[in-house]
Amino acid sequence: MGEKRQRFNEEFKRQTVKYIQEQTKTVPEIAAELNISAGTIHQWLAKYRQFENESLANPEKVRQLEQLLKEKERENQQKDRALADLQEEMAILKKALHIFSKAKN
Repeated sequence: MGEKRQRFNEEFKRQTVKYIQEQTKTVPEIAAELNISAGTIHQWLAKYRQFENESLANPEKVRQLEQLLKEKERENQQKDRALADLQEEMAILKKALHIFSKAKN
């Protein structure tokens, strides 16, 4: 006698697709986890996938991220300059301390 075919309601399918979009696992891994064929899950993805749940690269978002990156690079350069200045000051102070801490003859 053949196996009875599994039936899933629409809500389960949508929740499964949402789960897949939130995970870093592959479709075959999730298929094994849920005991559903990978082909079925791919069909559900094609039908129920909603891209607002995923971060897609659109030109405006890319521009915003590039601007943010430039700002962070400028901040890092300023911090690097400040760190170099402080290291130089510390080296000068160490030399001065060494000179003034010598015993006077």
